[in-house]
Amino acid sequence: MEDVFLGIGSNLGDREENLAQARDSIESFARIEAVSPVYETDAWGFEDQPAFLNQVIHIKTSLSPQALLNRIKRIEKDLGRKKSFRWGPRLIDIDILFFADYIIESASLTIPHKELHKRAFVLVPLADIAPDFVHPVFNQTVSALRDTLADLEGIRLWKSS
Repeated sequence: MEDVFLGIGSNLGDREENLAQARDSIESFARIEAVSPVYETDAWGFEDQPAFLNQVIHIKTSLSPQALLNRIKRIEKDLGRKKSFRWGPRLIDIDILFFADYIIESASLTIPHKELHKRAFVLVPLADIAPDFVHPVFNQTVSALRDTLADLEGIRLWKSS
């Protein structure tokens, strides 16, 4: 069983319910070890869209990285995700952030996620559950990477209704 960290985000529909359904679906093939608090964050990349709810989960799985990616893409489709433009609005988005200490670069999969070190909406919740996890490329802890970010104001702890 490998330690894996997944980022989950939603900015369409019932965002909280979308995250919950994604977690439930993931639990059908992996053991959830930890769940971060939910954060509301301003859109990143393409800013003219609703705010996102974001969360990170730590799972243990026996799936290979590619098999995990295939399952995640199936979950996104089953939950209603539609093709959109890059960084556009989405009902659900699930990203593999880390898969143990693997470093993978292929046409379909990059692990660690290539942009995670730049994104507060990933690093803040990730640091909540795995502050000492070491990025295998940068050789820095998640909390150290979070502390390098200049602007954390766009991320707000979400108060569930």
